[in-house]
Amino acid sequence: MLQFGDEVTLYSLVFVLVLVGTRSPMWSTALTASLYLFLAMFRFPPVATSRAQKVLHPLVGKVSVVAHRGGGHDAPENTIAAIREASRNGATGVELDLEFSADGIPILMHDETVDRTTNGSGPLSKMSFSELRKLDAAAKHRLRSKFVGEKIPTLEEAVKKCIKLQLTIYFDVKGHPDEAAAALKDVYKRYPVLYNSSIVCSFEPKVIYRMRQSDPEVLTALTHRPWSLSTLGDGTPRFSSMWKHHWMTMMDILLDWAHHHLLWKLCGVSAFLIQKNFVSQNYIQYWAQRGVEVVAWTINTKLEKEYFQEVLHINYITDSLVEDCEPHY
Repeated sequence: MLQFGDEVTLYSLVFVLVLVGTRSPMWSTALTASLYLFLAMFRFPPVATSRAQKVLHPLVGKVSVVAHRGGGHDAPENTIAAIREASRNGATGVELDLEFSADGIPILMHDETVDRTTNGSGPLSKMSFSELRKLDAAAKHRLRSKFVGEKIPTLEEAVKKCIKLQLTIYFDVKGHPDEAAAALKDVYKRYPVLYNSSIVCSFEPKVIYRMRQSDPEVLTALTHRPWSLSTLGDGTPRFSSMWKHHWMTMMDILLDWAHHHLLWKLCGVSAFLIQKNFVSQNYIQYWAQRGVEVVAWTINTKLEKEYFQEVLHINYITDSLVEDCEPHY
């Protein structure tokens, strides 16, 4: 829940902004009251803290280490081989990307195309599952000779493997809010152990809100990287046009404010996944006061891992359990 100070700040800011824009106390009061009623009526309460702790800290008192895309440096990302290697290398859980084939089969894939990770080419939206199944998911991996012929798995295949290996799952949903919510609701229904061993995450608040609508018992998290609309993961501008860059920078400021003051409460999230460069003791405390846990990504060097584990004491997501590597954004 928002702290009292948050409530006052949020509604006061809305009131002042509307007052400046309209010069009307009546309109300011009406719109601020409307926001209050909207949040009161449509927000979702967070899942019980006790259950959130089971998911986020399956090893009581210990930091959870989550393999990004299954540990894409150690094995072909988003594959059964990656899940198996992550477990073998000591991961507490795996982060897996949910996408869909052209015929609506939920699969594991990060990109909207198969070009980067397989020996195929083209968008997922144009490829049936039978076509995707013929591809070699290890074709572009640095250890491809060790994993030759690895297949793109279905969501269910990945879930069954994680349950067998007792790995926590961070479902990263890239888009398709309705389809993703329906697919995940179905898999939770068929594998109820997931309620205590998985969390649904997304950069898109609509995905999380739709998931809570579909099944309010599912643990959820918002994922965020400040300045993501205006810059790429390495900090370079997304747009060559100066006016567009400045416009998207303004949108970034608004989005960041919304994540930290509005969206988390509306969705009732239990965790907040944030890019590592923005994590500090104060930031962790900010969310702790609101009953939300911070999970950092992507932590890939030995020194970083020691810092997040021994100093900050928060869960982190990594591309490799066994060596230093360059991060995937």
